[in-house]
Amino acid sequence: MLVAAALFALMSVLVKQASATFSPAELVFYRSAFGLLAIWGVIAVSQRRLLAPLATPHFKAHFWRGLSGFAALVLFFYALARLPLATAVTLNYTAPLFLAALSAWWLGERHGRGIVGAVLLGFVGIVLLLRPQVQGQDWLPALAGLVSGMLAAVAYVNVKQLGKLGESEWRVVFYFTLISTAGGAVWMAVAGYHVPRAGDWLWLIGIGVTATVAQLALTRAYHRGRTLTVGSLAYTTVGFSALYGVLLFDETLPLPAWIGMAVVAIAGVWAVRASTPMQPDSL
Repeated sequence: MLVAAALFALMSVLVKQASATFSPAELVFYRSAFGLLAIWGVIAVSQRRLLAPLATPHFKAHFWRGLSGFAALVLFFYALARLPLATAVTLNYTAPLFLAALSAWWLGERHGRGIVGAVLLGFVGIVLLLRPQVQGQDWLPALAGLVSGMLAAVAYVNVKQLGKLGESEWRVVFYFTLISTAGGAVWMAVAGYHVPRAGDWLWLIGIGVTATVAQLALTRAYHRGRTLTVGSLAYTTVGFSALYGVLLFDETLPLPAWIGMAVVAIAGVWAVRASTPMQPDSL
């Protein structure tokens, strides 16, 4: 999970750097296309059928999961281009707070009594994070970052539903990358696109590689580790992003913003704990 967190933060650095040339939809396209090719190739070779990854009776559920994930990525990349790195990442990482509320309302899941406190604490942290540094038109990218967290939570709920339908994790990831690639391509066809120059490919390939390897590390973490531990360690992405922002972009944040980031992370860990049934240690 620490490897995944460092790579997701590095992907955010590359997105922020490339956003000077490319739109958020273009960056989502390149981020997804590399992963799509890699996943499709592995599945097609292992099953010896070119169209093997497409075989599913639940395309509609995959479509809604992919659409919510695509929209979340576009809004997140938009926020990354216009906000300090750590601020944009922290807003996106409000997803567990929204997930706690959505899973209770949408899926009828019962959580611990602390979940309400976690959600309220999280939004106190958001206010602390945004008030010192967001002025005027900066509220638009801040709102985009926050909505990206909400849509990411919607995508996670859809993933849970796909799991209940018996869909494998690799097929869920495959359709997400397929729909995100297609969505980015359609957006580029309508709104226009920039032809990458030789120097741009380093950033674009880097975004695709870091995102794909981070996703693999994340999947391995959730397969092998405890959900509570892994979910808590996910918030180290915020720490890595803050470090990258200071070292690479010379970003400085006021003290209330640092406190707000810490409060959001604590609330997220609290929400994960309250949403996760505790399992006894294996003997």
